Amino acid sequence: MHTTVIIASYKYGHLASHCIESIIAQSKKPDRILFVDDAAGDCFHLPKIYPEVEFVFRENNYGTIRNFDDMLRRVDTERCMFIGADNWLRSDAIEILTSCNTDIVTYDIVLTGILKHNTARWHESEIVNYQGDYYWSRAMKHHGSMLYNTKLAQRFGYTAREGSSNTEEDWSLWNNMVGAGATVSHVPQGLLYYRKHRENFNKD
Repeated sequence: MHTTVIIASYKYGHLASHCIESIIAQSKKPDRILFVDDAAGDCFHLPKIYPEVEFVFRENNYGTIRNFDDMLRRVDTERCMFIGADNWLRSDAIEILTSCNTDIVTYDIVLTGILKHNTARWHESEIVNYQGDYYWSRAMKHHGSMLYNTKLAQRFGYTAREGSSNTEEDWSLWNNMVGAGATVSHVPQGLLYYRKHRENFNKD
């Protein structure tokens, strides 16, 4: 199946090359790489460096939900996944994930960065020490960079989680897809490096 990776950036221009490099260096490259700068204006240097990436530069800030939903509507491959421009993938992540024949594929996370301890405190029951960082088990649970069936996701789109003060757009998408009967599999390996840093939109 063909796959699209969407890289989302808001004030992460100084970190974005690390993320892009992790995608283009995959053992199995995605068919499309979309990159969206949500009007921060700090990523204009990237197209000259990465001509294989399709860039979207917003003139006005859409915010997380509208931004993600718009980018999801642009995908024309069977499967897709989002990744923050401040994070990166292990070099065989896409090869492993696309070998799973389910509507949603979840996997574990390596929590890193100067503010990793903040997030670790909130998820103590799911996190263990790992090579100076934290290993975060996400077995059969949503997260923002899960791989999923594009057409099924486009039926629902990204929306705010009902009753929550946070956007939690990935949680809403997960609930809607699972509620519609989506099949789910899990890869028990840390394939995403989730960087918690001072510029994080959500520091916790």
